[in-house]
Amino acid sequence: MANCVSESISRGAVTDALNTTNSQAIFEAAKELMPGGVSSPVRAFKSVLGDPVVFDRVKGPYAWDLDGNRFIDYVGSWGPAICGHAHPEVITALQDALEKGTSFGAPCVLENQLAEMVIEAVPSVEMVRFVNSGTEACMAVLRLMRAFTGRDKVIKFEGCYHGHADMFLVKAGSGVATLGLPDSPGVPRSTTSNTLTAPYNDLEAVKELFAENPDAISGVILEPVVGNAGFITPEPGFLEGLREVTQENGALLVFDEVMTGFRISYGGAQERFGVTPDLTTMGKVIGGGLPVGAYGGRKEIMSMVSPSGPMYQAGTLSGNPLAMTAGIKTLELLKQEGTYEKLDSITSRLIEGIKKSAKEAGLPITGSSISAMFGFYLCDGPVRNFEEAKAADAQKFGALHRAMLNRGVYLAPSAFEAGFTSLAHSEDDINSTLQAFQESFAEIA
Repeated sequence: MANCVSESISRGAVTDALNTTNSQAIFEAAKELMPGGVSSPVRAFKSVLGDPVVFDRVKGPYAWDLDGNRFIDYVGSWGPAICGHAHPEVITALQDALEKGTSFGAPCVLENQLAEMVIEAVPSVEMVRFVNSGTEACMAVLRLMRAFTGRDKVIKFEGCYHGHADMFLVKAGSGVATLGLPDSPGVPRSTTSNTLTAPYNDLEAVKELFAENPDAISGVILEPVVGNAGFITPEPGFLEGLREVTQENGALLVFDEVMTGFRISYGGAQERFGVTPDLTTMGKVIGGGLPVGAYGGRKEIMSMVSPSGPMYQAGTLSGNPLAMTAGIKTLELLKQEGTYEKLDSITSRLIEGIKKSAKEAGLPITGSSISAMFGFYLCDGPVRNFEEAKAADAQKFGALHRAMLNRGVYLAPSAFEAGFTSLAHSEDDINSTLQAFQESFAEIA
C-alpha cells in the first residue's frame, strides 16, 4: 500500500487523518478477546483521544501499521530497540541461534558471555542473575534486599515504576497514572504497609523516613533517571546523597536501570553520574528486543540467591538462548566507537527543536534529554518530581499525540512516558519529526 503519511511529511503538507480501517477492525475484535484489547494497559491509547494503530512490522527507526501507514518510531518497543528495529546483525545472529533450538532449560555458554559483558560494563555488578522481564528482576531484587538485611521495609519514589509486583504498586506512575488509578485493587494493605514513599529529588524526605523507621528499612530503590513519570533527571547531589544515607543506615541502594541501562551510557546511569549502588536491575536493551531481565550487584549480596544461598528465585525461560544471543549482539554494536556521541547529538537536537516549536506556538513546555532518552511536559518548568509532572496538560498532549500520528510520528501514548531514540534515526528522520512537531503545535495551540 502507498506510504501516504511519510510522503506528506516529505512534501511539507499536513495530513488531516490516517486511514486506520484495518487497525480499528483488529482492535475491536481484540477487545472481545483480551482485557481492553491489549496485553499491556498503556497500549490502549486511552489518554490520547483515539484507538491504537495495530503494528504489522518494524525496521530501523520505522513502524508500519496494518493499513500501510509508516511512522517514525520514538517508542522503540519501550526502550529495547536502541540499535533500531530488526537490526540485520541481530537478526542474523538470531537465525543462527534458532537452528540450535528456542529454549534449553539448561545452562548454556551464551549466559556466560552476556554475564561477562554486563559485569564488565556496569560498575555495581560483580554477579548477575538473568530473568525474563524487568518486573521479574525488580520482584527478585526486593526479596534479595530483605533477605540480605533482615528488614522488611523499602523506600520507593512517587512516580517511579518498578513493575506490577504488589509492593511496588504504590504511587507508581506510568500506566497507573495514565489510567488515573491511584493504586491497584487486589493489592493487600498488609503488603503495601512496608512500602514507604518519598518525592523524587527530595533527599530530606528520605532522611526523615529513615529517622522514623530506625533499623527497619532494607533499602531504597529508584529509577536513577525517571522514565515512567515522563522524563525527570536527578538534581545535583541527589543520587550521591542517597548513596550516603543508605550506607549510614545499613541499607541497600538499588538502581532500577531497566530503562537507563546501556541506554544513557554503556554502563548505565551509575556510570553516567558516578554513583555506584549495591544492586541493579536491568532489562530491555540487554535482550535486544526479546523478553529479558536481570539483576546483579556485589558478590557478597548475590551469593544469597539460590542455589548459592537461601533466597529462592527461579524461572523456566531464564537465560533463554535467543534472548542471550540478541543481547550479546546488541551490546557488541553499542560498544562501537562514537555510539553514545551520536545518540546524544540526535536526541539533544530533537528535544531542543521540540521546545523551540512549542514556544513559537505560544505553548508552555519544559523538557530535557540524556543520550538516547528524552521527554517533555506541556507546562512551565522545572519538573523535579511526579507531583510537578502532574501539572502538565495531559489533554493537550492527547491532541498533540493524535496530530503527530497523523503526520507519521509515533510517540508514547501517554504524557507520563519517556521517549527513545536509536542509532537508526537519521538526520532526515529528526528533520521530518521536527517539522511534524512544528505543524502539530500550531494546530493544537
